[in-house]
Amino acid sequence: MSKAIQVTLSLGSNIDRYKHLNAGLNALEDAFGKVISSPIYESDAVGFDGSAFLNSIAIVYTHESLTRTIEVLKRIEDDNGRDRSGPKFSPRTLDIDVVTYGDISGEYEGIELPRAELFKNAFVLRPMADLLPNEKVPGKSETYAQLWQQFDQSKQALAPVIFERR
Repeated sequence: MSKAIQVTLSLGSNIDRYKHLNAGLNALEDAFGKVISSPIYESDAVGFDGSAFLNSIAIVYTHESLTRTIEVLKRIEDDNGRDRSGPKFSPRTLDIDVVTYGDISGEYEGIELPRAELFKNAFVLRPMADLLPNEKVPGKSETYAQLWQQFDQSKQALAPVIFERR
């Protein structure tokens, strides 16, 4: 049997945040087995005026294709009341995005990897650096910790929050 692929996922919620983040992590566990989760951070909404988000990175392992993995993630979002009718940047119950899929860099199955938000948003990069500080970013020579050290941390405020997994 082939080795499982490590997939990192960005989770965010700004509607009934604790409930939906918990439900998302639990659903990921149901779908993929063991889930490794970063600390949870609160961040301001990016791209629109809205209430603050709770954000996390989760690591799962799968033998599924990227396309099939994304189908599972969309179902989890939908099961948590995700409304896809609004603008791209809008409040959401649960958002789950693939950040990395193995060590793939570049376009793969129609998706650009690693996800661009990794390099733009503290709420993606910081928890990646928490979970995988010494791992190299696919397609880069730097580790996640090095990228975080180079990131302009004054641009986006992050606050760690106490989060009990249920």
